[in-house]
Amino acid sequence: MMYFKKLAPVFCLTLVLVACGGNGNDPSPADNTKDREIILAHWVDSIMIPSYENFQEVFDVMHEKGNAFTSSPDQASLLAFRDAWVNAYLAWQKVELFEFGPADKYTLRNFFNIYPADINGITANINDPTVNLDVAGAYATQGFPAIDYLLNGIGSDDTSILAAYTTDPDAAKRLAYLSRITGRMDTLLTNVITEWKGAYRDTFISKTGLDIGSSFGVALNAFVLYYERYIRSGKIGIPSGAAIGSTGVPYPEKVEAYYKKDISRALAENAHDAAKDFFNGLGISSTIAGPSIKSYLDALGAKDATTGTLLSEIINNQFDTISSELDQLAPSLYEQIQTDNQAMIDTYAAMQALVRILKVDMTSAISVTITYTDNDGD
Repeated sequence: MMYFKKLAPVFCLTLVLVACGGNGNDPSPADNTKDREIILAHWVDSIMIPSYENFQEVFDVMHEKGNAFTSSPDQASLLAFRDAWVNAYLAWQKVELFEFGPADKYTLRNFFNIYPADINGITANINDPTVNLDVAGAYATQGFPAIDYLLNGIGSDDTSILAAYTTDPDAAKRLAYLSRITGRMDTLLTNVITEWKGAYRDTFISKTGLDIGSSFGVALNAFVLYYERYIRSGKIGIPSGAAIGSTGVPYPEKVEAYYKKDISRALAENAHDAAKDFFNGLGISSTIAGPSIKSYLDALGAKDATTGTLLSEIINNQFDTISSELDQLAPSLYEQIQTDNQAMIDTYAAMQALVRILKVDMTSAISVTITYTDNDGD
């Protein structure tokens, strides 16, 4: 309780908005449609599409190594597939926040990264090659978490894991299921990238308003939702038991990459860094910030009325605070919860402070309406 009291000043920012032109209904900089159009174009051409292309390259390696394993399962192909899966899972964290437009249309996140994996469902699907994987009940039976189980958790060591794909009576069925879910991921990813590179690119950039359904509004909602629900709660709050509305009981078995536990912190760090980079307009391989949420807030003159500090600076400082908190955690968040869960709770509290600023202060400054609901008390 005392920790949250210390954070109260951060939670209660009061902003002074200096609008260079614009009006009460649209507190935007002068020539605001052009400014937002530039930001939208930068998001698509310099951040999202390059990030998807980078992810596709890494994913294609995973898909290739997966095909090699299912064609000839042995120790070498298992290790190669596992390494490629780790690299692809880390790269996925750089694009998961773009769950709008084509990714929302195909519900990419639901088919790529709903965890913990449904082991009973995976087993049932292995035994039924005709099962429908398009339905909501199948989300946790596929994607990266399912592959995690099938590569790392189906046996106690590599010898028993290989036996599940070579000498076990259901070996052929398991190999077929691995091929099916990796192939399905490839198809969905291709669809999303193709649509972003097609007509949807211009459609997205043309919707320059701030109303519900505008590209700015949709993207900011997706950005805040992702940080709140899938980084703060999913990666940290639920496993540690710190999430608002929880019983306070930790659930370490709900960490991301449960069967390859030593990458769970790296996954969280990659996701956090991707959110910070998007806020600042940084591309996948760029160190130079472009048009962004930050630059838009600065053009509005959004500040803390008490200190005169720019809102964007406050947000970036909180991003940095969270980075420091994450850096102090063990590589395995499962082990961190077991040995020192308070560090996880502290990380969650820092993330909650950021969520409050993003969800309330940032969106209010920009005049974007939050259209999703969450039981977090904000």
